[in-house]
Amino acid sequence: MPLLLIVLLFGVMYVMMIRPQQKRRREAQAMQAALGPGDDIVTIGGLHATVVAVDDDVVTVEISPGVTARYARPAIARVLKQETVADEVPVEAAPATEEPIQSPIVETRKNKD
Repeated sequence: MPLLLIVLLFGVMYVMMIRPQQKRRREAQAMQAALGPGDDIVTIGGLHATVVAVDDDVVTVEISPGVTARYARPAIARVLKQETVADEVPVEAAPATEEPIQSPIVETRKNKD
């Protein structure tokens, strides 16, 4: 009976803690491997930047125009927007008509004349 309890406890620990952590680590590695020039990123320190160049384990980012910095790949927390290589044709929206919005609220106060 005590052996069954220990095995059950280890099983619960694996399902609740170890497996989700492994999944998060795999997702982070896949995100860091997919980095490319033009991606908008956020570092673990909260710095927002644009990727300029990617080496084996170093990412060069542009913080502001003309200012670059080098970071290790694991320092990239998330990608905000990835650069797409497909040419997208912009879709023109139909012109909006300027109609006044009628309020459902009706003024019921009496004038003091």
